[in-house]
Amino acid sequence: MSELPILYRDDHYIVINKPPGMLVHRTDIDKHETIFAVQTLRDQIGQNVYPVHRLDKPTSGCLIFALNSDSLAALKAKFESREISKTYQAIVRGYAPDSGEIDHPLRKLLDGKGPNKSDETQDAQTTFKTLARSEIPLPTGRFPTTRYSLVELLPKTGRRHQLRRHMVHINHPIIGDTRHGDNTQNKLFRERYGHLRLWLSATRIQFEHPITQATIIIKAPLWPDFQKAQK
Repeated sequence: MSELPILYRDDHYIVINKPPGMLVHRTDIDKHETIFAVQTLRDQIGQNVYPVHRLDKPTSGCLIFALNSDSLAALKAKFESREISKTYQAIVRGYAPDSGEIDHPLRKLLDGKGPNKSDETQDAQTTFKTLARSEIPLPTGRFPTTRYSLVELLPKTGRRHQLRRHMVHINHPIIGDTRHGDNTQNKLFRERYGHLRLWLSATRIQFEHPITQATIIIKAPLWPDFQKAQK
């Protein structure tokens, strides 16, 4: 692919706008994949990079890499102590409430064969705000039209697939979520737009720089397909 969009760079960190469908690094879950953000960015800037956090393969937006191991450890510590503020946008099924907070524990997801969830539950909180609503004249089930909402999501915890699972919990699954979402809505969206992906993007991240103590705010523009899907 062409070069990854760089949103921020200093001597310690670099932030990209990760495209949808790109893995952060190699994983046994997607053994067939050959393109990864780590290797692509390393080759692009000519030095090693270390992912500070993760974004799911289908999620786009702000992704932070450290440029050395000390910077990696310093910012990872802030993630672990929940000092990082992250904001996402998503397209969801139905007319979501104006705003709200989801406080719903989640069972830990597992990889590999066998059960996909452990018996262990983890606390999980997400706040949300509805930015826009739309209705299209296409029937869904017993309803003569189909409704969607564009929501802003702010996770207070960092559980795996937290935003996807929390939106399902309040009956507004994210469109394009083939694991936790609404397959009927996913099919309709694919037929209307010609393709389907998870309509979830990390649009903003804020943190205190662990080396300089400056407040860093980084915003990622929505990818063109996401902008089109909002209309």
